[in-house]
Amino acid sequence: MESLIKSLDSLYCDSLTRYSRRKTIPVRVGDVLIGGDNPIVVQSMTTVDTMDTLGSVEQSIRMIESGCELIRITAPSIKEAENLRHIKAELRKRGYQTPLVADIHFTPNAAELAARIVEKVRINPGNYADKKKFEVIDYTDASYAEELERIRERFLPLVKICKENGTAMRIGTNHGSLSDRIMSRYGDTPLGMVESALEFLRICEDENFHEIVISMKSSNTQVMVQAYRLLVQKLNEGGFKPYPLHLGVTEAGEAEDGRIKSAVGIGTLLEDGLGDTVRVSLTEDPEFEAPVAKALIDRYTGRESHAPIADVSQYPITPFEHGKRHVTEIYNFGGHNVPRVITDISKIEKVADREMKAVGHFYLPELDKWKMNDQGCDFVYSGSNPIPFMLPNGMKEIQDFPVWSLAPDQVNKFPLFKLEEYKSSERFHSELNFLEISDLEIETAIPVVQDRKDTVLILKTANAHAMPALRRSFVGLLDAKCEVPVVVKVSYPDQTADMTMLYAATDVGGLLIDGLGDGILISLEKEEEHTRAEVLEQIKLHNTVSFGVLQAARTRMSKTEYISCPSCGRTLFDLQETTAMIRKRTDHLKGVKIGIMGCIVNGPGEMADADYGYVGSGKGKITLYKGKEVMKKSVPSERAVDELINIIKEDGMWNEPEAI
Repeated sequence: MESLIKSLDSLYCDSLTRYSRRKTIPVRVGDVLIGGDNPIVVQSMTTVDTMDTLGSVEQSIRMIESGCELIRITAPSIKEAENLRHIKAELRKRGYQTPLVADIHFTPNAAELAARIVEKVRINPGNYADKKKFEVIDYTDASYAEELERIRERFLPLVKICKENGTAMRIGTNHGSLSDRIMSRYGDTPLGMVESALEFLRICEDENFHEIVISMKSSNTQVMVQAYRLLVQKLNEGGFKPYPLHLGVTEAGEAEDGRIKSAVGIGTLLEDGLGDTVRVSLTEDPEFEAPVAKALIDRYTGRESHAPIADVSQYPITPFEHGKRHVTEIYNFGGHNVPRVITDISKIEKVADREMKAVGHFYLPELDKWKMNDQGCDFVYSGSNPIPFMLPNGMKEIQDFPVWSLAPDQVNKFPLFKLEEYKSSERFHSELNFLEISDLEIETAIPVVQDRKDTVLILKTANAHAMPALRRSFVGLLDAKCEVPVVVKVSYPDQTADMTMLYAATDVGGLLIDGLGDGILISLEKEEEHTRAEVLEQIKLHNTVSFGVLQAARTRMSKTEYISCPSCGRTLFDLQETTAMIRKRTDHLKGVKIGIMGCIVNGPGEMADADYGYVGSGKGKITLYKGKEVMKKSVPSERAVDELINIIKEDGMWNEPEAI
């Protein structure tokens, strides 16, 4: 990791160690206030065709009743924008006052009409006044200024209409739809995303229009977090008003993957007090999004009362670009190794070989051999319940030191020490030892392990403000130039699977985004007593969540990644059904990224860094991409998945699935 010391005055949040919501100007959207001292607002987006008035109304009501406080509806043309009037009237007639937001991409005339009807419009600066052709243009300062003047002329009517009608606006930059102009000058970067929004924001401020919310969304969590942080810094440095932020990860996907990916991006920012309204984008019915967003937000109720964390006087991390902390390689931790997964099985007595399938390892008795799937953990922590059989080569066992010290095999098993045990012990494994410490013990531990080449730290905290407390420990290691590998350990009391996904993704994912951490361990230590079957289910969840967090933070790609949009009224096919169908055929392609987009608005640009793309281009018609290159157009939907697989095969990225 680059040793760039950032002045705390130029940082993106009020404090790195004390929870504090960023203070923004309040923005009124109907009866809802975003920012200021107001609670974080939950929003979502309809998936019904906007011309289906009653369908849109019924779905909006389901969303409102699930906790949605703002309803966004696509308006891709004049006719949909006009129909927002009827949707709004019917909702009001039924007693629902929830504000509506018109989602606009390529059609300024639709935005200008919608701004007279609904309480807020969302525009994407990447395609509001530009047509994306993926061209590189060599601008002079004069020609670039001419482009900005053209944008002003195109955008100014909407600003005036919003001002006259009391309509709020979201300037929503998307990583995948940056204009050719921005890409040519700034590249595919967080700075390009920020500047894309600031071009439009300057026009609003020139007109004394300030009812604005800003977003910096990406399907890449690293880019998304960096862009929001940089936006705040640029707003501060540029003398702009502190506008509220809308948080979201685009095309997060479905089920566990979608929840984890959303939490890595959104949760990382919420930890530092950024964010005033949240949308979790899942490839599921929209009424399932609000409860997930609310679960993320509710975690910060009362967070101000957390235990104190030592201040950071100098910050040795560059928060606007990804860089990995330099770490000494010890066994298979640190160095150029991917982060490791340690799965806690310590509450299972005399674990059976068949039960190891919970951690991705499968014993085949008829062949007397082991197989491992893409989420086979690297280590299991057995604690004081040693495993009574020989493990496969792909997995190693960690035992509590008192157990290990009496074990017959002290070569293929590895000890876990508490700090006092470690300091007083004369017996260590020759290659790999684990030392578990809390964040409060970091200063004591550093001199003990500073010069050791055989020890990995297991770092945990009891602080409610967990991610910043753990991050503070990493700052201590960086300041001391201590390059020992660190596995981040988290543990939670009994809670729902969703909450475990969201909390672990926030607490560990936020560190991984900044290049901190060489492994993850979700512990069972705070769990109550359960049946054996229930414990095995928890172990399976912890194992898959661990791999999911590493993948969502872009630090270890262990499975196929699906960049799928959450559907909206523009969608040209059933996204949930299609995503499930594509996943069934391709989920064995480790590390391959497949974009599944409902329409051209969320097409090649929004897929950002996908390897292959499946995009709706008409009723029953699909366009297939390799990267951002169109490979086949107007493919009938019934043949499209087969054609997609053929493209992957022709590209040499296909392998046949192997049954386990």
